[in-house]
Amino acid sequence: MSKVARLSGNQPVLLWPWPGFNRVQFEAPCIELRTQGTITGCAFAVSNNIENTKDFRLAVHMTVSEEQLLVWAQPPSKTQEERCKNAEDMIRKAIQASDALKSRDITVFLQGSYANNTNTARKSDVDVGVVCHESFFSSYPEGKSRDDFGLADATYTFADFKKDVGEALTSYFRDGTVTRGNKAFDIKATSYHVEADVAPFLEHRRYHTNGSYIEGVELRPDRGGRVINWPEQHKANGVSKNKVTGRRFKRMVRIVKSLNDLTEKPAPGFLIECLMWNVPDSHFMHATYEQTLRSNLNYLYQYLALPAADEWGEVSELKYLFKANPWTKEDARTVLARIWDKAEL
Repeated sequence: MSKVARLSGNQPVLLWPWPGFNRVQFEAPCIELRTQGTITGCAFAVSNNIENTKDFRLAVHMTVSEEQLLVWAQPPSKTQEERCKNAEDMIRKAIQASDALKSRDITVFLQGSYANNTNTARKSDVDVGVVCHESFFSSYPEGKSRDDFGLADATYTFADFKKDVGEALTSYFRDGTVTRGNKAFDIKATSYHVEADVAPFLEHRRYHTNGSYIEGVELRPDRGGRVINWPEQHKANGVSKNKVTGRRFKRMVRIVKSLNDLTEKPAPGFLIECLMWNVPDSHFMHATYEQTLRSNLNYLYQYLALPAADEWGEVSELKYLFKANPWTKEDARTVLARIWDKAEL
């Protein structure tokens, strides 16, 4: 994927490990970057040792305008937000109207991009969690079991709860818009509300040796396995990083998600947000969205080639990004290359 620069002596040197630069033409002290015959920018030599890729600073101008990036940085319109809120309210009412659920200790909460304020205009569905606190799943320190914490089997199981949630939704949304999926119930969009995914959870407790625990949520897919999420920790960490970066973090997440949505094989938005979470705050401090986008993508693409990225976490910092998910670092680099090409950086 690396491209070369032809110097005056016709000696090729590595320029930059990104796709898109089919030919470059050297004229000291800069190199013109050409994509399919069109000049898209230039690279400036910052030392005499031009055979080292680190000695070039890219100053490539994007095809996507700063004005378009500004549009993508914004949350969805007020009308779209109202349709999202309508879906959330209707799901709460459906749970409250259920004879099987209304007397139980249940919390209905927003999760995903809408809850974290990283949703885009193109992808404005709502993810809603319905968690029952009367029963819970748990995980223990190595060498420990539930007996060490005085726990016993629950009488109200996850299977019972998912069945009750499904019946509550089907009863409330009477127009046949509810479909049971492997993990969640899908509620199709109408003119009044956006599409919604409703995931039933039991509380999850990650115990420490001293008996204290971190609280998350867990569901069991119909096809087996377990899914443990940490929505409160994810939300809190995202808010913190957004504040430290002067609100640039979530704006850049929306921009990268918007570009990702335009690629042939869009990656999950959750992966995009987690990748951006692992970018140091300093990379969000550039003067323009164009500069910030380039800085973020450059950092991610280069750092993902290093073993240290194996230790990256999700935004919650309670799960590994690559060790605990189906995607790999190379998958992430492929996604970033597609986004880079789509922006024509």
